[in-house]
Amino acid sequence: LAPFTRRSGKWKGKEMIRGGRAALRSAIFMPALVAVRFNADLKRKYQALLDKGKPPKLAITAVMRKLILLANALLRDGRKWDERSA
Repeated sequence: LAPFTRRSGKWKGKEMIRGGRAALRSAIFMPALVAVRFNADLKRKYQALLDKGKPPKLAITAVMRKLILLANALLRDGRKWDERSA
């Protein structure tokens, strides 16, 4: 979910998510929406990004990335999800 910067000379475009694992991106989008509604920590992160003026889709992408990092950490440590994991 790393952003790619489109720059050429003096022109600067918006960053976008592309390449990599498209199936993962589409699979994690809905869980990120649910997390923004029902997980207090991720809801705070999402709201903080919106308060900074970031677009909603960018904020959802940040939550998606956070979910992936959390899942990787749980798998690495051999732990199961609990409320303190987030």
